[in-house]
Amino acid sequence: MSSVPARTGRQRQRYEDNLRLVSGCIPYRWRKDNTDLMGETEIMEVLMISSPKRDDLVFPKGGWEDDETVTEAACREALEEAGVKGILREIPLGIWEFRSKSSQDLCSIEGGCRGYMFALEVTEELEHWPEQKNRSRQWLNIKEAFRLSRYDWMCNALEAFLRVMEEERKLDEKQEQNTELEQPSIMVADVSECQSMSPNCYKRSSTMHMPPSVNLLSRATQEIAIHFGY
Repeated sequence: MSSVPARTGRQRQRYEDNLRLVSGCIPYRWRKDNTDLMGETEIMEVLMISSPKRDDLVFPKGGWEDDETVTEAACREALEEAGVKGILREIPLGIWEFRSKSSQDLCSIEGGCRGYMFALEVTEELEHWPEQKNRSRQWLNIKEAFRLSRYDWMCNALEAFLRVMEEERKLDEKQEQNTELEQPSIMVADVSECQSMSPNCYKRSSTMHMPPSVNLLSRATQEIAIHFGY
């Protein structure tokens, strides 16, 4: 079993404007697919987890506490709830306000949350993790993730995630084109690009690398249009 227990209680919980501050992430990975007639391709998948005592799937998230940064909180929640570690994109996908599923009175201040969501490139999937007894995890393609996202804010976060990843792809293509124009040289990994943040993950202050031939937005346009009605 995991030797790191999950945090409980709200003694160190942060609040702002009567809203509980929450941090979470959309974990993702690239999976090789051999079904394409054009040859082997790589498909992006995102990780969702089950909610205790509920049938819906969510992204790992939880309270941002006063002894950690918002990015550290996102990595901790990914480890505790989903059992994954990886490289966190330092810039948030966005900030969303929503109500906690445990709030009974939707008109009360209690239960209101302000959530910061990040993209986490998964590099390690643990066999055992702190909340394993209460949560199962499931890798899904983008279309499935939109279909199974019960809340509007989750779909909005997914849409922001796709846009950010597409921007990163275009930037990577531009950098590759510039590299081709330069003299050939031995490529050495830039260690400073990934800064160690905690045992759970690293944060990447520059771009994340992805297959240049994958156009995420074009693949997901139909799913997004169906869900958002445009």
